[in-house]
Amino acid sequence: MKTPISATTTIYWFRNDLRLEDQPALTQACQQSTRLLLVYCHSPSSWDKTKWNVSRTSQHRQFFLNSALADLRHQLQQQGSDLLEITGKPEDVLPLLANDAGTVQICSEEIAAPEEQDQVTALRASGLKVTTSWQSSLLNPADLAIPLDALPDVFSHFRLMVESKQIKPSAPLPRPADMSPLPEIYPALAKKWSALQMPAQHRSGNTATNEDSISDKTVLNVDGRSSFPYFLPPFSGGASTAAAHLRQYFDRHLARNYKLTRNDLSGIDYSTKFSPWLASGALSPRTVYQALKEYEAKYGANDSTYWIWFELLWRDYFRFLHLKYGRRLYRQQGLTNLSVPSHDASRFEAWCNSQTGEPLVDAGMAELAATGYLSNRLRQIVASYLVHDLGCDWRAGAAWFESQLIDYDVYSNQGNWLYISGRGTDPRNGRRFNIQKQAHDYDRDGTYQQLWNTKST
Repeated sequence: MKTPISATTTIYWFRNDLRLEDQPALTQACQQSTRLLLVYCHSPSSWDKTKWNVSRTSQHRQFFLNSALADLRHQLQQQGSDLLEITGKPEDVLPLLANDAGTVQICSEEIAAPEEQDQVTALRASGLKVTTSWQSSLLNPADLAIPLDALPDVFSHFRLMVESKQIKPSAPLPRPADMSPLPEIYPALAKKWSALQMPAQHRSGNTATNEDSISDKTVLNVDGRSSFPYFLPPFSGGASTAAAHLRQYFDRHLARNYKLTRNDLSGIDYSTKFSPWLASGALSPRTVYQALKEYEAKYGANDSTYWIWFELLWRDYFRFLHLKYGRRLYRQQGLTNLSVPSHDASRFEAWCNSQTGEPLVDAGMAELAATGYLSNRLRQIVASYLVHDLGCDWRAGAAWFESQLIDYDVYSNQGNWLYISGRGTDPRNGRRFNIQKQAHDYDRDGTYQQLWNTKST
């Protein structure tokens, strides 16, 4: 079905930034193309199991992604465009789609992780001209005023450098005012490629993405105890919902007490809850920063508003470490010369299944499996327990978090597991948590453990 259209027809490949605002790569594609085919690839590899016998993508993650894609499609249709969802590994299916569309131009965001880098390399080897733009961080790496190979290996040094040099993010870009029209043969392309269906449970166009189904707890056997009830409309995955959540968070002055509540274990308002939308790219970190500065200008800054900036910097730091070290972050030893980590498959299985016998750990793992979400404090606790108490490979834990977390982010996930295991840049050579002390400090009356070590009603 190869039909030459125009040398300036471009495929825009949505990878992880599922939004229209603050999308430098999309803005550039619109400016340089007379026709724009917008595509998302559902990769079958995300449904496979890893070497740890762990599924790459849980039902929680897929459901949240589906709602983000449904919202993105709706926004595109309002601007006279559309989203074509196709199934297959990007390096396999995008060359075929490009041939059908009569183009060799692909534009997308840059992702500095090995699997994503390999995809782009393979696409270029196939003869496609792939242009990528770095756009997922708050700060532009070029604004750091140092080469990335000189990036400090201690976060506090990085933070002090940024603050002493007064490095600030750019303002977020508006959505493209004029979306380039679809190729004239788009109806034929959509008909052909939509016929190559993915499994029904992975389709963003299935009935589980409408508002009624999202609020129906029978869809996923969802749990009402969730601290991030993604099955309810106010927490669905799209950019529209993300923008509404951002507004209400600051309108309700929750930012004023963030530092005081951020280590709580359960509830909707104890933390910002920005992370799921940041992870899917439905929300831009620069948009969050802009809202934060507007709030501070109107109501004043305090330790809590500063701590939101602090957490955004941590998110950037894990991204910049990928730009500095790349594949070394994925080695068994990480960035260290430590011996190969030990692993006990039976203990790992018990950890995944909330059967370690340690009440606080089992409660946290039960919440994660039931809801796809876990507080930051508990993530550190259960991760430390797996590595330092159960003697398991940190990479197995990282794979489980990738599978389960609706806010899975390749950079933060890898960075945090390296940090806990002592195989990253942390100068303390690992973070072993005293579980009894953590329970005493954060769940002294056992409320959280009682909540998750009992069956849902």
